Amino acid sequence: MSVIPLLLLAGAVTALHLAGAGVGFPAKLILERAVQVRGAPLEHLRARDGARHGRLLLGSSSLPAAGVVDFPVDGSANPAIAGLYFTRVKLGNPAKEFYVQIDTGSDILWVTCSSCTGCPTSSGLNIQLEFFDPDKSSTSTTITCSDDRCSYALQNGQALCSSSDFSSSLCGYSFQYGDGSGTSGYYVSDMMYFDTVLENEQFLNSSTTIVFGCSNSQSGDLTKSDRAIDGIFGFGQNDLSVISQLSSAGNFRKVFSHCLKGSDNGGGILVLGEIVEPGIVYAPLVQSQPHYNLNLESIAVNGRELAIDSSLFATSNSQGTIVDSGTTLAYLAEKAYIPFVNAILASLPSSVHSFALRDNVCFVTSDSVDESFPSVTLKFMGGASMLIKPEDYLLQQGSIDNSIIWCIGWQNNKGSGITILGDLVLKDKIFVYDLANQRIGWMNYDCSQSVNVSTTSGKNEYLTAGQLDPRS
Repeated sequence: MSVIPLLLLAGAVTALHLAGAGVGFPAKLILERAVQVRGAPLEHLRARDGARHGRLLLGSSSLPAAGVVDFPVDGSANPAIAGLYFTRVKLGNPAKEFYVQIDTGSDILWVTCSSCTGCPTSSGLNIQLEFFDPDKSSTSTTITCSDDRCSYALQNGQALCSSSDFSSSLCGYSFQYGDGSGTSGYYVSDMMYFDTVLENEQFLNSSTTIVFGCSNSQSGDLTKSDRAIDGIFGFGQNDLSVISQLSSAGNFRKVFSHCLKGSDNGGGILVLGEIVEPGIVYAPLVQSQPHYNLNLESIAVNGRELAIDSSLFATSNSQGTIVDSGTTLAYLAEKAYIPFVNAILASLPSSVHSFALRDNVCFVTSDSVDESFPSVTLKFMGGASMLIKPEDYLLQQGSIDNSIIWCIGWQNNKGSGITILGDLVLKDKIFVYDLANQRIGWMNYDCSQSVNVSTTSGKNEYLTAGQLDPRS
């Protein structure tokens, strides 16, 4: 997750009901949607995203052999409504539901545990927070430092072990973030449950054993109740991510997709599977990177390419372009930001008045933003382009008489060569993370509509996600 400097609002977490994996023909699933929540100033969003950017530095199964697991999504990219997207996961025996943020910028699924110190007990998102208690789950086992899974985590810097009593000590973790917040705990193994859609449109309760984090300490922003959630659902490529664990067990092909709805009521679609819609374009992932890095080659405003040296976007330890659903806004590498803003300003008609508001470039207009503001095109290696509409780089910040105040939501990543594409950009688009083929695909899409998703068996069968309610 990441944070950026902007003026106004803050976010929520998406409540999602684990629903349907399916094989066969048009079974349909419907999304649940969360209530709207209070907002927060843009500078708070920058702080949260900044903390998020610090975070970036970081079994057996009874599931069907083929199918698509569909997670209904809640939350919104609008910081006034939520500023994040979240879902629900079912863990333990008996199963309990936990609200967790959808985060492609980290690897680990972790939830707050009953012994947690400094953890919030209420949430401004109007959700009921829960605590996981390993002692009350009949299928829970703690991971010790002698476990092979802990050994791998140690090698990748995602675990901590006591050297004095290595074989019997718990496999712990500690993640610290850029704003001083953090979480620590230990790993456990327990059941994760799914609702699976079968060919006859019936639902099968299925489950698998996974390793996840049990947080017993939180600090900084994680202790605040305004956007408090039960944990974070990391969708990174590391072997301890849920998508990697399921793939290694032979349950799913290593691919997942989302379509995050950008309207104020938010929501969307999140599936363990490949959305297959005409028009999706793909760009190769940069290899050997801890995050989802793409090779951005150029930026065009109103069809005119900006005069930015392409080497500025080359991936290194201090440069690159990251796709991160845990970041609310979007951040441009410092040397690309000024040319980008100047190109926007040069394209505006006289009816749009610009002004500076704190660290933000803002505008007042009574006209439609689609008519007044230019489109932006991001061009990636391999020839794939991403069309950015004005709503994908602007945030509404208020009104004056009959005019609307808009501010550029893309922030200057000062002192950094990193560009981060957060929810402001990812919304209203299908995104496919095809890890099996090391590529990411996307297309603009109305995420309130259903999508076709290929089955995990790789057969030419499709499931239409988005309209069948498993509770009906």
